[in-house]
Amino acid sequence: MRALDGYVRVAAATPPIRVADCARNAERILSSMRRAAEDGVRLLCLPELCVTGYTCGDLFLQETLLKSACDALAYLVRESAGIPLIAAAGIPLAHGGKLFNTAAIFGCGKLLGFVPKTHMPNYNEFYELRHFSPALKDMLSVNSCGCEVPFGTRSIFQCDREPSFKFAVEICEDLWVPAAPSCFHAMAGAAIILNLSASDETIGKAAYRRTLAAGQSARLVCGYVYADAGHGESSSDVVFGGHNFICENGETLSESPPFGDGWAAAEIDLFSIEHDRRRINTWNRDESGYSTVRFSLDVRTNSLRRRVDPHPFVPSDENEKNLRCEAILDMQAAGVGKRVEHTGAKTAVIGISGGLDSCLALLVTARAFAKLGRPMSDIVAVTMPCFGTTSRTKSNAIRLCEAIGIKCREICITDSVKLHLSDIGASEEARDVVYENAQARIRTLVLMSLANQSGGIVVGTGDLSELALGWATYNGDHMSMYGVNAGVPKTLVRHIVRYVAEATPPLRDVLEDILATPVSPELLPPSGDDISQQTEDIVGPYELHDFFLYHAVRWGRRPARVFAMCELAFGDSYPPSVILKWLRVFYRRFFAQQFKRNCLPDGPKIGSVTLSPRGDWRMPSDADSSAWIKELDEIEIDESPEG
Repeated sequence: MRALDGYVRVAAATPPIRVADCARNAERILSSMRRAAEDGVRLLCLPELCVTGYTCGDLFLQETLLKSACDALAYLVRESAGIPLIAAAGIPLAHGGKLFNTAAIFGCGKLLGFVPKTHMPNYNEFYELRHFSPALKDMLSVNSCGCEVPFGTRSIFQCDREPSFKFAVEICEDLWVPAAPSCFHAMAGAAIILNLSASDETIGKAAYRRTLAAGQSARLVCGYVYADAGHGESSSDVVFGGHNFICENGETLSESPPFGDGWAAAEIDLFSIEHDRRRINTWNRDESGYSTVRFSLDVRTNSLRRRVDPHPFVPSDENEKNLRCEAILDMQAAGVGKRVEHTGAKTAVIGISGGLDSCLALLVTARAFAKLGRPMSDIVAVTMPCFGTTSRTKSNAIRLCEAIGIKCREICITDSVKLHLSDIGASEEARDVVYENAQARIRTLVLMSLANQSGGIVVGTGDLSELALGWATYNGDHMSMYGVNAGVPKTLVRHIVRYVAEATPPLRDVLEDILATPVSPELLPPSGDDISQQTEDIVGPYELHDFFLYHAVRWGRRPARVFAMCELAFGDSYPPSVILKWLRVFYRRFFAQQFKRNCLPDGPKIGSVTLSPRGDWRMPSDADSSAWIKELDEIEIDESPEG
């Protein structure tokens, strides 16, 4: 595997402890650190007060326990010298005549600092104010393990070798309050928040804390690592389940459920966090009062275990996929319905080819008209056979309309195209771009004229993937009065149509045949009755292009990183040379075809990626792709059998 920068592997671990046995607890913590390092972890979060145990009660006021805890920490710092990670472990710390519930941050033989807990729960089963003082407002320093280190809540810990690797700490209850310390940590630049917790188990609490942390990671655009107390804590009045999890930007990446093994590990995507914070202009930075504590650690990985989804636009869970398809159909139908209402259109005119995109546009328009209480006869469906049309696609176009309850009008454009080619002195035998595009433009002319004739609007059929590649004839199928599929990528179009097929028995047979038909513009004569012009043979597989589109546009990833992630996502499905070939095609076409996107018809935004010049994507038509292509040219591929 190629080395991937921008990721750091993190873990939350709950070592089994004995209450007040700091020496033994230190050994268990050390075992967790060694396990984590063997697993490639570079940042380890351990539970609140795990050095002593959270449930020590009034023993926290005993000097013997506090000294034992200090000795245990000194031992951990020494032993960490040969372990390539940074750890955060909970420990009581006496300072200035007060006792604080803190996280000790250490690793690679060095103590980096202490972060005290800000909010002390003193309600229900909690009585922390009996023993601990809340964090002081000011940043101080303390002497521990033979060195002066920062002591306070406003510390950002940053890796010298990977500057985007910055983390900060809050402790348990700090997450539950209205203005959590993590809010300020994130605004000060922390990409990862560690939460050292001792949250006891009650019915329903696990789901609540997971939702709380996932929501915080989304709100703060960060990674959130939560380590909970577990086995070994006193069970006098409560029990602790070691519920550990790791979230990133609203998604739970890894979880150890309550009373599980207490181990959760995952890679945090630091570059994606940086990208979204740059993109969201309401996400503000405020570093006032913060200090940076630096450490040195190599975090690059050659063994990324985080799943890279080969189909990022399509949910992998079947139930979620169905819900997504239904929601998209409703969104598209709402868009068409509003446009029809606003314009007072008497009809909606759609060109039906027998392919996937026009199929989806027709299904959506039928849904919109049903919601408006309009008869299906107000939808004007037209099939326009010409040189490349096969009997299969023509038949499917007619069958689909009949199954929905719409009359399909057939207008053969062959003579019109021949006349047009003759008028401009073009040869029918050339089979060139003139020959192909003339068909697309005359089809659009027919649709526009029919819309004028019937007092309607033309509903466009082109999808998001085609817009990204510019796979449309300018002022041909590129143009309509409402581009209903403009926000739906090709891979998702297929799943929406399949969803409708499975949910609607009367449409199933024709939709399944449409799904089985190769994607084609059908502009070149067929071979017998077989489609001779298959889009994916010309521009490349749409599943690759949708992957490229998602990572290049949604996350702004560099070409080399898109390539490396694509290798991971598709495994042996595509050789590296094939991925690189189509990635070059993607970037060249994406830059060269922006002029088509800059004058798109209106259409609804559906997902997180859209290319509307009035919405999310603004790009000059004459931007140069040299820097992107140059990076791809520098990628080395091992073509040997062993490689």
